[in-house]
Amino acid sequence: MKNELYNKLVDMYAGRELPAELEDEMEMAAASDPVLNHEMTTLRRVVDTLQSFEEPEFTDESYHRILMRLYARGGDIQPQTPAPSHFQYHLPLQG
Repeated sequence: MKNELYNKLVDMYAGRELPAELEDEMEMAAASDPVLNHEMTTLRRVVDTLQSFEEPEFTDESYHRILMRLYARGGDIQPQTPAPSHFQYHLPLQG
């Protein structure tokens, strides 16, 4: 349980999602724990780097290329579309 909370706090610190007070507490704790300090600084650097990249453009062509690759590798992927309501037969209610 402690490990999960620890990891969640470090993740939130890296993403700058913590309130200022809690972020300050994390930095004070990291000052005395070199492992925590290393995790916090490297993970924040990674998150900052990833967020600085431009978002890729995902087009309809990209979607179809991904589908074709999945099919080529043997994936059986069928898009789920609900059946139109006009194809459903309504039975009379028995009263």
